[in-house]
Amino acid sequence: MRVVPERSEPPRAVEPPSRSAERSDPIRIVPERSESGSGNRIDELLREMIARGASDLHLTADNHPVLRIHGEIQHLAERPKLDSAQIQALVAPIMGEKATGDFSALRDADCAYEVPGLARFRVNVFEDRKGIGAVLRQIPITIISADELGLPKACLDLCKLTKGLVVVTGPTGSGKSTTLAAMIDHINRTRADHIITIEDPIEFVHPNRKCLVNQREVGTHTKGFKQALRAALREDPDVVLVGEMRDLETVAIAIETAETGHLVFGTLHTTTAASTVDRIIDQFSADRQAQIRVMLSESLKGVIAQVLCKKIGGGRVAAHEVLLATPAVSALIRDGKTFQLANVMQTSRQLGMVTMNDSLFALVQNKKIEPREAWTKSVEKPGIATMLKNAGYPTSFD
Repeated sequence: MRVVPERSEPPRAVEPPSRSAERSDPIRIVPERSESGSGNRIDELLREMIARGASDLHLTADNHPVLRIHGEIQHLAERPKLDSAQIQALVAPIMGEKATGDFSALRDADCAYEVPGLARFRVNVFEDRKGIGAVLRQIPITIISADELGLPKACLDLCKLTKGLVVVTGPTGSGKSTTLAAMIDHINRTRADHIITIEDPIEFVHPNRKCLVNQREVGTHTKGFKQALRAALREDPDVVLVGEMRDLETVAIAIETAETGHLVFGTLHTTTAASTVDRIIDQFSADRQAQIRVMLSESLKGVIAQVLCKKIGGGRVAAHEVLLATPAVSALIRDGKTFQLANVMQTSRQLGMVTMNDSLFALVQNKKIEPREAWTKSVEKPGIATMLKNAGYPTSFD
């Protein structure tokens, strides 16, 4: 498959940022260095973010800093509002040369930042009508284990495979990276293999335990996912993690890598296991879909779909849907009958498959989440409502 080189627009002429409410001129970020030993000025906000148990810090021009705590937005009204220039002064020292260049060309940029002893953060810097803004998401320094996350046993069984494709899916902010990190860590502790991760940016850092681990960051260590995935085939890997299967070519190479005897993990932003299979196939042209169905029926080993729910008493907990590639599932994929996958999952619980409604209902029964939260997060609401009603829970959610 031929890779068509991408074109990037040259940086536009810029003017110094103003404090007006509306902006039409692009902003230039100038890299800055913090004073030796003093840390960066944004660290104070990040420490407060961690102390309050927040997952995200939002910085928006002409607004107070904002935290997302247990899924809800909370304004830090006790802190002064920040204008665009002040936000620029906070984020410029942590962006680095690549992210600064990306911002100049594209008007948004991603990078990672670490406060030693506190946490790592995934950073997105952008420009809107008021000026510069940023969102920083916490990535715990310590990888949360599969047991601590409460991952289904079937997820750990997938980590024992020597080849095939495993997809972890869910909406943005659903904890996909945390789940994948736990699965890679499990492999790292139980197998003597070579693991290559391709991420944008690197989030969780995996030390060499039983495995040799090489982590590559898109834009810093490689041009893109598809280029790094192609290169990985020549780097003697056993396990390959693709942070995002963003485009058709990356998906195609991931399937090819799985077919050639490697265990490949990837992510998508679909909401159910069945829709994940359809999304993969639908990325290809109609004349190729029959071939891809056959390839996917042979290479796909499992799909884990997840969603984060608000816990009773605070915090959040994940509900998981697990699809395993049994002969029946592979046949449905090959024959283009993915609409029947949900039925197979319901009748294959003894094999380790879990529907999202089963997982949500179990969280209600274990008093982890409220019935209303289960209904809110369910994709198939009539089904969860029936399950809750039959168990005696109130179901007046409309």
